[in-house]
Amino acid sequence: MGLSPPLQRALRRIGYATPSPIQAALIPEALDGFDVIGQAKTGTGKTAAFAIPILEMLEARGRGPQAIILAPTRELVQQIVAEMERIAHGQDVSICGIYGGEPIQKQLRHLERGVDVVVGTPGRVIDHIERGTLYLGDIFHVILDEADRMLDIGFRPDIERILRRVPSPHQTLLLSATISDEVRKLARRYMHEPVEQNLSKDELSVETIQQFYVTVDHERKFDLLLHLLEREQPRQCIVFTRTKRGADKLADKLKGHVRGVCTIHGDLPQTTRNRVMQGFRDGTIPVLIATDVVGRGIDVDGISHVVNYDIPDDPENYLHRIGRTGRMGKDGKAYMFVGPDQGEPLTAIENMINKTIPVHHPEGFVAYRKAERRENAVRVIWSTPPKTTATAR
Repeated sequence: MGLSPPLQRALRRIGYATPSPIQAALIPEALDGFDVIGQAKTGTGKTAAFAIPILEMLEARGRGPQAIILAPTRELVQQIVAEMERIAHGQDVSICGIYGGEPIQKQLRHLERGVDVVVGTPGRVIDHIERGTLYLGDIFHVILDEADRMLDIGFRPDIERILRRVPSPHQTLLLSATISDEVRKLARRYMHEPVEQNLSKDELSVETIQQFYVTVDHERKFDLLLHLLEREQPRQCIVFTRTKRGADKLADKLKGHVRGVCTIHGDLPQTTRNRVMQGFRDGTIPVLIATDVVGRGIDVDGISHVVNYDIPDDPENYLHRIGRTGRMGKDGKAYMFVGPDQGEPLTAIENMINKTIPVHHPEGFVAYRKAERRENAVRVIWSTPPKTTATAR
């Protein structure tokens, strides 16, 4: 790709030898200065796909940052910053993450010292712009990461306010797992003749992930989770719940049986969320209980298992959940606990991924007692020899 020697050394240092499909498609177009829409499933190296060309094209530091990256969650902002710092190793590049949930003074000091790249959530970026602490006059590169998610959670007005303040001309890279009508509308308004790279065609589910569902009585779900963790011995596992309260209750209950269990959701203080994510990344926390809001921002390569303890309300969230495992071509397993009355949401998920999810019957464990009683009744009926009469004989 003709990358500079310092960047090549940094990529060798972190073990990047061959680009993933989204990297191979997006990086050359970005380096040529085009606006690019990149669509790819989770776990395919999207962060490096935009980080590499941006870092390659940075010029001498001016008054303000040259690149701004918008992302939907604090966790994703932190992960983008960490990945960009790895790729920028050995270069004089300053990268600042700005997001809510932590004291703003630290961010203010960093911005005052001068930065090359700002990575932030739209709300906190607007806050800094209004304070006059973030100067956009030198911005040339704009990256919208997980654009579909940002629009889903209501960031469109903030995104548009930011884009209107960026000077022209500039380059825009838009990354998204799905390209909805809303995403296309945003692209038409703020991008110039974008090159579209779609790496998601016919790849709605991650092929390296073994997917299963288990029919389970509600009161047996916790015991089933313990059984799976005991049997599978996951390297690292995320267990998804539907609500924050449910995540807390499950984590508290699980801590009495399994070591290294933590929970993460939107109500936790930012310092706690940072500590939990750091522990999960370095492997000291093997089991993480999470909700969908923060779950989509978790990008850790070592996750071997995902358990959908609660079936997701939105079928699309199923993809985002299981996409936490099987990343960058690694194998992974995903289990979904389905109640006897939840056949309809299961079918909706199967229709979306265009695939039948196989049922799993955990050996040595009865997950659905009604089925056990019915099976025993059938055995009793057929094990009783029929009465005979003299006439029949």
